[in-house]
Amino acid sequence: MNNIDNEIVIYTDGSCHTQLKTGAWAAIILIDEKEEIVLKDIEIDTTHNRMELLSVIKALDYIKEHHFEKYKITVKSDSQYVIGIKNRTEKLISSGFMTKKENPVQNVDLLKQLISLSNSLNVEFIKVKAHQKKTNIRNYNRIVDKISRKLVRDYVKKKL
Repeated sequence: MNNIDNEIVIYTDGSCHTQLKTGAWAAIILIDEKEEIVLKDIEIDTTHNRMELLSVIKALDYIKEHHFEKYKITVKSDSQYVIGIKNRTEKLISSGFMTKKENPVQNVDLLKQLISLSNSLNVEFIKVKAHQKKTNIRNYNRIVDKISRKLVRDYVKKKL
């Protein structure tokens, strides 16, 4: 079953109520266009970028835990922060994950996890357009966006 010809497509998104620092992430994993797995959760004391990163990390962790390592994996996200990780990896590593002012880069813990996971798997990152209008075609990017925003809204309503 684990064949390089097999494909997994992952759609990810994150959302955050910045004043309350409450966020949520969501990922939809499509395995060979047959199986659809939805992952999602809430995080406290967080940021939007952390939720964007965590959505991909949790999806790639799922892939590893379920032994789909040999599949071709495509991560589709509307987050430039996430999609640009491949282009920034070499610079981040060579700088020791430090800024020019010798401070640790933001989200260093999650960046290291994402780099490690993407290096251990056959992952391609693709940027998709954010906030697309509803059409008759199932738009997984819209779905993960709605899931993560609804999780945040529902959590905030319960806490207020």
